[in-house]
Amino acid sequence: MNLSGIISYPITPFTQDGKNIDFNALGLSLESLLEQGSDAIAPLGSTGESAYLSTKEWREVAEYTVKKVNKRVPVIVGISELTTEAAVENARFAQQVGADAVMVIPVSYWKLTELELFDYYQAISDAISIPIMAYNNPATSGIDMSPELLVKMFHQIPNVTMVKESTGDIQRMHKIKLLSEGKLPFFNGCNTLALEALCAGASGWCTAAPNLLGVAPKHLYEQVKAGELNKAQTLFYQQLPTLTFIVGVGIPKVVKAGLKLLGRDVGLARKPLGDITEQQQTQLKALIHQFVRGG
Repeated sequence: MNLSGIISYPITPFTQDGKNIDFNALGLSLESLLEQGSDAIAPLGSTGESAYLSTKEWREVAEYTVKKVNKRVPVIVGISELTTEAAVENARFAQQVGADAVMVIPVSYWKLTELELFDYYQAISDAISIPIMAYNNPATSGIDMSPELLVKMFHQIPNVTMVKESTGDIQRMHKIKLLSEGKLPFFNGCNTLALEALCAGASGWCTAAPNLLGVAPKHLYEQVKAGELNKAQTLFYQQLPTLTFIVGVGIPKVVKAGLKLLGRDVGLARKPLGDITEQQQTQLKALIHQFVRGG
């Protein structure tokens, strides 16, 4: 898979009582992300509240997304499971329904050794034939995979073909590039590091930002690739206040609140997540208004 650009994360909309998935709203969200120039769609990540879905709901969202996108861009299904068996089952299901790749983040109650992490990805790779994006985000998973381990898996596990790096440490991206001799594609997963990461050679940016910022993230990517760094810097700093707010307050609930402010009610985040506060609502409204006016 020769993937680059903006990998967009859709929300998982719920009905007003929070008990069911609103697939009509999900379809509208997917169409909106495609209209914003997304180069791939990645359902069932942190933005999609995958940790709060039942297995049945997870599978319904995965299958619906693949069918709705309908090969217009690649679909990369997120997998985050405590057990290797569950991760393998979900990876097989994702491939079965037509996903183009899976994005796998290991989560664990106990700290895993590098050998255990290697074996986790090896088992998933052995079970499928589609690419795996290894996702490193210790802030949410509790597991931090070193650049050395990521590059080792790239060289030794056939389907591990790309990395999403979300630690916010630009030096890790440089090290991945150095250790792999530029052969391992890496994607930025830290919104506030987008400009620096793209300038450091990231193949793209994995982000929920297009939900609220429209085509702006794609334009930033295009300006960096075109070498228009002054324009890219201006675009980035226009987006940065909103990006910082999204990450600081919590991606799913901020994106859902922002979509409601933009006229699309997609329900609240699922409990135990709550809605943003009234003060945060006021801040978000001002940020969106300022961004739209500035753009």
